[in-house]
Amino acid sequence: MGLLESVYEAAFEVALTTKGLTVLRQIEVPVWFRGKKIGDFSADMLVDKCVLLELKAGRALNPAHEAQLLNYLRATEIEVGMLFSFGLKPEFKRLAFDNVRKQGGGRPNLLDTLLSTDEAGKEESG
Repeated sequence: MGLLESVYEAAFEVALTTKGLTVLRQIEVPVWFRGKKIGDFSADMLVDKCVLLELKAGRALNPAHEAQLLNYLRATEIEVGMLFSFGLKPEFKRLAFDNVRKQGGGRPNLLDTLLSTDEAGKEESG
């Protein structure tokens, strides 16, 4: 405990990419209401396009942290999330929300959006 969340996020990125995993940081997760985009969440990390990570530097995990990650999972096609706390006693929780339980509502697929943005960036720089 004592470091900023951004420091833990950078360290996680180094550790995960060293193991050969793909990591995206500060993922914009669109929020939809009745088929219209009304805003964005900002999730900490997406690993290998299939696991959302939410990192906390506070004293301990609490129900609001779990609710935040569940909202991210509900808003995307990602089914698994990991919540990490670097407080007095480091802890983690794995949360899951099946795509079968989600309501589509005509929203675009987050991974398709991220991939198209990534491809557009490669074309501009290449």
